[in-house]
Amino acid sequence: MTNRIGTIIATLLAFVLVSFLFSWPVMMLWNGCLVDAVTGVKDISWLQAWGLSVLCGLLFNKTSGKSND
Repeated sequence: MTNRIGTIIATLLAFVLVSFLFSWPVMMLWNGCLVDAVTGVKDISWLQAWGLSVLCGLLFNKTSGKSND
């Protein structure tokens, strides 16, 4: 039982680590390009970039209930 809980925790930790790793380019692009190009846009933190990545994934996820077999 303890081994199974450890595996679940390790998997969740790996998922969070990978999601933060994928949010790093969002933060760099936002802070490097948008801040200078658009008036009124401020720098964002890594956690805010992670939130944007999750939000965009939820809003623009391309899934369908139909199967094209």
